[in-house]
Amino acid sequence: MTACLFCRIVTGEVPAQVVREGDRTLAFRDVNPQAPTHVLVVPKAHHADVAALTDADPALLADVLAAAVAVARDEGLDGGFRLVSNTGADGGQTVGHLHVHVLGGRAMGWPPG
Repeated sequence: MTACLFCRIVTGEVPAQVVREGDRTLAFRDVNPQAPTHVLVVPKAHHADVAALTDADPALLADVLAAAVAVARDEGLDGGFRLVSNTGADGGQTVGHLHVHVLGGRAMGWPPG
């Protein structure tokens, strides 16, 4: 057993509302949504953040982004959406497993919020 929350979601040990699953990625609804649509896309393999995955397996990073776009399309976010991946504590990352937030369903002005 691992202490990583998202690894535990990937294995099914922790329940999640899965919206899309591929061979190497999993997408599930955020439990604390910041927009009407808020889905997290993760690689099934553990990688700490986008920098670590870029170094280890750039093709998997491409799969994660392709899955995020597919989620946006599946969710009907035709008017636009935001993809966010926080990296490191100073970047706002709170779970040490790469994840991309797919946010939409409302105008996503700047600054985020």
